[in-house]
Parts: sequence; C-alpha cells; structure tokens
Amino acid sequence: AADARRCLALLSGRRHRVYTAISVRAGETLWSRIVETHVGVKRLTDGQIETYLASGEWQGKAGGYAIQGRAAAFIPFISGSHSNVVGLPLYETAQLLRQ
Repeated sequence: AADARRCLALLSGRRHRVYTAISVRAGETLWSRIVETHVGVKRLTDGQIETYLASGEWQGKAGGYAIQGRAAAFIPFISGSHSNVVGLPLYETAQLLRQ
C-alpha cells in the first residue's frame, strides 16, 4: 500500500507514459513492437488516494492503479491504447499475430 500511495501521489496531476513491448515468433522470424500510451491523472486529494487504497484494487497493478476499474474516474486524458494500460495492447498484438 505504501508503494501504491507513493505512485499515486507522483502521478497525481500529471501525465505519464505506459510502454509495453510485444513479440511474436514463427520459426526463425520474430516480429516486435513497442506500444506507447499517454495517460493523464487528475490532481488527487489525500482522501481520494486513501479511499482508493482501501478498495484494494491497486494490488498487483503497475503504477498502483487499475484503469479498467475505479481508477478510471481519475483519468481525464488518454492518448493511445487503453488495453496497453490494462496490461496487453490487444489491437497491436492481433496485428502481429496476423503477420
């Protein structure tokens, strides 16, 4: 919880980038892609952070939040792949698999 609190405090009122590298291999051929998503987090009060931490949703989440859950209310801006922030950029992965 302390790490998640620190992450949320650092992200509060700022934009950050989420990167995921994906690769698909077929025999000797390897296709790779790095997906970048920009995420803006509204300024959070100490009370909002504590309420979020009490929900337990942050557990096991990079950056201390789950954009697909309650933390979506903290995100006024996203540019790029939403599923990348969740954990796997689905569109980009599907494109690699089609290749």
